[in-house]
Amino acid sequence: QVQLVESGGGLVQAGGSLRLSCAASGHTFGSRAMGWFRQAPGKERGFVAAISRNSGYTVYSDSVKGRFTISRDNAKSMVYLQMNSLKPEDTAVYYCAARGGGYIYTGPNDYDYWGQGTQVTVSS
Repeated sequence: QVQLVESGGGLVQAGGSLRLSCAASGHTFGSRAMGWFRQAPGKERGFVAAISRNSGYTVYSDSVKGRFTISRDNAKSMVYLQMNSLKPEDTAVYYCAARGGGYIYTGPNDYDYWGQGTQVTVSS
């Protein structure tokens, strides 16, 4: 069993930055690929970024590529999402997710564990 707790969300002006953190419990963190997803009101949950178990591979959605960076610290069981050059369309609840295996997938159904989410609001 894995428990995930996100933090770091908030209100920021367009062009600003935020760093989201996800704290994971459980001794299997280092064997799991991790992902970030987001869901805006009235929209489906969508893929943002993912990182392989050993940080060797990362994948980003086209909408955030070049602006967001995913990273992890296996010693601390933490995953991060550095978000720069934020836009109003980045406004959403952001979720951290863990897979059962170490390879990257981009679909929400490929992830087994989810955090409760953290709100990110970008004002224009």
